[in-house]
Amino acid sequence: MLSSSSVLPIVCFFLVHWWGSVLMQTIFLHRYASHGMFRLSRPWERTFYLLTYLFQGSSYLVPRAYAYLHRAHHAYSDTEKDPHTPHRFSNALSMMLETKREYAALVQEKLQPEARFQTYVPTWPALDRVADSTESRVAWVVLYTLFYVAFAPHWAFFLLLPVHFLMGPIHGAIVNWAGHKYGYRNFATRDQSRNVLPWDVVTLGELFQNNHHRHGQAPNFAQRAFEWDPAYGFIRLLGMLGIADLSAKGQLQNEENEAGEPVGGALAPGQIAVVAETSVAL
Repeated sequence: MLSSSSVLPIVCFFLVHWWGSVLMQTIFLHRYASHGMFRLSRPWERTFYLLTYLFQGSSYLVPRAYAYLHRAHHAYSDTEKDPHTPHRFSNALSMMLETKREYAALVQEKLQPEARFQTYVPTWPALDRVADSTESRVAWVVLYTLFYVAFAPHWAFFLLLPVHFLMGPIHGAIVNWAGHKYGYRNFATRDQSRNVLPWDVVTLGELFQNNHHRHGQAPNFAQRAFEWDPAYGFIRLLGMLGIADLSAKGQLQNEENEAGEPVGGALAPGQIAVVAETSVAL
C-alpha cells in the first residue's frame, strides 16, 4: 500500500506544474497579452514571459499567436469564424486540432490576423525561438519523465505524464469546451458562454466565461457574491507590490463584436487607453 510520503513528491510536482502553468496562461497570455487588463514595465513583462516558458515547458504557447487567436475568439465567439468554439465540433479533440492548425499558422506567420487585432502584443523573438523549438519541447518531456522515474512509487503514476507534456492545450480544451457548453449564465450575451462551478478554481477563474465575455476588459472574472476568481487576487497582489498597474487597463482599439462586447488589445509599457463598458444582466 502506498504511503502519503511516497506519493507526496509526485502530487506536489503535478500541482505546481498544473497551477503554475494555468496561472501564467490566465495572467500573462490571457489577461495581459490578449486583453491588456493591466500594465507591466518592460522588465516585469520579460519576467512573466520567461515564467510562462518555465511553467508551460513542453506545451509553451507563443504569446503573440495566443493573443491574436484569442482576440478572434472574442470577436466571433461561437460563430463559424470562432477558432475554438465547441459548437462547431463534435468533440474537444477535433476542436483543439483545428485550434492547433490556426495557432501554428499564426506562429509561422502563414496566417495574418485582422488589422483590428494587431494592437500591442508582448514579443521576445529570441526566447520564442528557443521555447518553441522541437529541441526544447523534447528536453522538457525528458525532464518530466526523469522526475517520475526518480519519484513515482508505482507505474500508474506515469499515466499523468501526457498531462505534463500537453498542459497548455489541455487547459485550453477545458476552458473553451466546458466554458461554452456547461453551467449557468449571468449575462445575456449573444454567444453560448457559461460559468462553471466549482471547476473554475481548478482553472483559477478561467471558467467564468460568461462573465468574461460580457465584461471583456474586467480583470476580475467573478461577478456575483458566491463567485471567486483566484487569479484576480494574484493580480491585485501584483498591483499592491507595484508590479502591475491596474489603473492602466484598457485596449488600444475600440472594436466590438456583434454582441457589442469589446475585443481586447494589450497595452504597450508606458501606453494608456481606457474603454468604458456596459452590461445587461439577466
